[in-house]
Amino acid sequence: MKINGQNIFLRAIRNEHVPSEDDSYPFNLPIVRNLRTLEFPKSVTYIVGENGSGKSTLLEAIANLLGLNVEGGTKNFNFRTQETHSSLYEELRAVRADLKYGNAFFFRAESFYNFASEVDRIAREDRSMLCSYGGISLHEQSHGESFMSLIANRLQRKGLYIFDEPEAALSYMNQLRFLVWMKDAVAAGSQIIISTHSPVILAYPGAAIYVAEGGQLTLSSYDDCYIYRDMRAFITNKDLVIKELLGE
Repeated sequence: MKINGQNIFLRAIRNEHVPSEDDSYPFNLPIVRNLRTLEFPKSVTYIVGENGSGKSTLLEAIANLLGLNVEGGTKNFNFRTQETHSSLYEELRAVRADLKYGNAFFFRAESFYNFASEVDRIAREDRSMLCSYGGISLHEQSHGESFMSLIANRLQRKGLYIFDEPEAALSYMNQLRFLVWMKDAVAAGSQIIISTHSPVILAYPGAAIYVAEGGQLTLSSYDDCYIYRDMRAFITNKDLVIKELLGE
């Protein structure tokens, strides 16, 4: 569904949990504790933050709320290797603009191996399963190759796509190719929600960027986002930074 020229299937999520002093994980995470409503106003929305800020927990909960497998995949992937997901999704409510987005997928870098293993398991019973992933086992490709095969073959239709740190699998050049895929996916009518530490993947023009800092999720421009600023400062002052860090 187009809203102000943007592809919007998921308009927002609302956190209905009532904070208390007895809250434990994940409700004691500052961005979860302070979150009431998170809007997705653009075709591409980023949620970024330092390690431990809670961004991956939030993306996992959104995927779970939408019925996607929390270890990666679609609604049709029901495998679990270990029950590690939080109960946050039970407290969230989705504000939807359109229930019919046709395709949805959750990519989670840390559990992509488990997802690839499930694809292989299904393919042993139905070889056609591999057609959606380039025709060969994802395990027979490198991590980066298997991810690029996924987006080139499986994620080509209009859909709602959630990515948690896709750069973990990708070289610099493949991160650039991922940006091209994002452009094509948006042109096809897709909505993308993504968490990243990469200033390259963060560079999609006109996206909404939420930064987890100070216990809040606040909107930022690309140039003001710490991911870009910190990388730029390192590249432009590499010798000084290395000298201060390593005492050389």
